[in-house]
Amino acid sequence: MKILKWLSVADRFYKIYLDKQLAPFGINSSQHMFLIKICDSPGVLQDSLMDIFYVHPSNIVRTIAALEKQGLITRVPNDQDKRTWKLYPTDRALSVLEEIRAVCAKTESLLLQGISETEKDLLTDLLMRAGKNITAELHIERKEEEFDD
Repeated sequence: MKILKWLSVADRFYKIYLDKQLAPFGINSSQHMFLIKICDSPGVLQDSLMDIFYVHPSNIVRTIAALEKQGLITRVPNDQDKRTWKLYPTDRALSVLEEIRAVCAKTESLLLQGISETEKDLLTDLLMRAGKNITAELHIERKEEEFDD
C-alpha cells in the first residue's frame, strides 16, 4: 500500500504546484500536456489524444474547449472525416510554449530532486511498466510507441 499512497501524494501535490505555476498562462496541470502536444504536432486529430494521454473522450472535449476558449488553439474540421477535428496552436500558444516547457521541467526537477540519473531512468522504466500492467488488466490497448511519451 505504500506505493499507492506515495503515487497519490506525488500526483496530488505536483498538480497543485503545477496549477500555481501555469496559472499566468491561463491553463492548469490537466491541460498543459495537451497544449504541448498540439504545439508540437499542429493538425493532430482530436480523437488521437485518447490514445496518447489515456483519458476519457469527454475529458478531451472539455480540455480542448477550455484551450480554445483561452485562445490557445483552434479546431478545424478534418477534410477526410467531417466528424473529427484537427487541432492547431494559435500564435499566443506558440509565444508561451517555451515558458510552459520551462515550468514543466522545473516541476519535474523538483519531483526528482536528489535522485540520480540512473535512478530517474529506472523510475521512468518502472512507472511505464506499471502503467502497461494496469492498462493490460483493464484491457486498454495502446500502440507500444505511445507508452514512450
